[in-house]
Amino acid sequence: MQVYVLGLNHQTAPVAVREALAFGPDRLPAALTSLVREPGVGEAAILSTCNRTEIWFAGDAPQVVSDWLARFQNVALEAFSPSLYLHAGEAAVHHVFRVACGLDSMVLGETQILGQVKSAMREAQTVGTLGAILHRLFQSAFSAAKAVRSDTAVGANIVSMAAAAVHLCERIFEDIAGQRVLFIGAGEMISLCAAHFAAAAPQEIVVVNRTAARAQPLAERFGARALPLDSLSDILPQFDIVLSCTASPVPIIGLGLAERAIRERRHKPVVMIDLAVPRDIEPEIGRLDDVFLYCVDDLAQVVASGVESRAQAVAEAERILDHEVAAFMQWRVLRGAGVHTIRALRANSEALVRTELEKAKRQLAKTGNAHAALESLARALSNKMLHAPSHFLHQATPEENDCLRRAFGLQEEDAPEAREEEGSTLAPPRKVAGGAA
Repeated sequence: MQVYVLGLNHQTAPVAVREALAFGPDRLPAALTSLVREPGVGEAAILSTCNRTEIWFAGDAPQVVSDWLARFQNVALEAFSPSLYLHAGEAAVHHVFRVACGLDSMVLGETQILGQVKSAMREAQTVGTLGAILHRLFQSAFSAAKAVRSDTAVGANIVSMAAAAVHLCERIFEDIAGQRVLFIGAGEMISLCAAHFAAAAPQEIVVVNRTAARAQPLAERFGARALPLDSLSDILPQFDIVLSCTASPVPIIGLGLAERAIRERRHKPVVMIDLAVPRDIEPEIGRLDDVFLYCVDDLAQVVASGVESRAQAVAEAERILDHEVAAFMQWRVLRGAGVHTIRALRANSEALVRTELEKAKRQLAKTGNAHAALESLARALSNKMLHAPSHFLHQATPEENDCLRRAFGLQEEDAPEAREEEGSTLAPPRKVAGGAA
């Protein structure tokens, strides 16, 4: 059986298509059970997230899986076939490892996907569709993910403006959890920044916007307060971190407002991050001793550094994956060779049994002596089955001898002791008539 991956993800399919083919947790058992009933599908697991639906399977007929997917999800194949990808063999193994490591995710290096892969394995194991091949594939993927996480910086570098904003604030305040954060605006960039800062659990979050009603949903998402923009001059001194991103054609925070806020803060430091173009915060404010002002270009430098570092980390991760993929493929080759040998061994044994059984039947019919026929049958089978291994051992190296002993399950004490060291090669003493030796 070959390993395959059939699926689509955020890079190949729009959200509407991903939604139509997603598997809810309640439908996975039935889906897996149905899938392995398809001809040519021996083992199967399904990974279904908001960003991807992938079927990982071992079998001989990959073409039936796309047809099954269309039937099971009641979606016309033509509606999603342009978004499908199919990986086979080594390419499929490499894809699985990249997914588990977060290298194929929308956010490079994210760790949530590994938990989802583990859930997919547990589900397949529970249903009974996880065979030896996929079990080894999952375990190898987990090992690869651990190696990438331990030995590279994938996921550790900053590749977004929002993450860069948090990073710059952490240079000034070691612990954001003790700070008060003010967001000016309610657009997409402020929303992203709010999500990153909320993860650090600051002491307080407030969102101000020209239209307070628009700020309210954003504030509610993060347990924050929403206030109108005209309250800014009164509340500004209360905040340690200020982020602004609006469409205002003129600065919202001028030098005079900032100076008054610093005096009221008794010169406690404040970080101001201006993500707007044109600027929301007058550049002259950056010259104040207690203000750390960063603009969008400053954040871009942090992001560029992170992207460069992450690119290097990805190259290191791919080298690790190459090694892990090679190890898995070697296991597949050795396992395949072992399976063929086992089949040949069983076929040979069955042929010997049939031949000797016919001889025993003829002997029994001729002599009527069942005991003698059974004894002849047992002795003939033993001699013929041990003939080839015995001949091999006469020419075997010590390593080959040990290998064959393990194959037959022989313990060290099963072998007669060699007695050369005790002089066993010497002839026994000869008695002399009428006296001692």
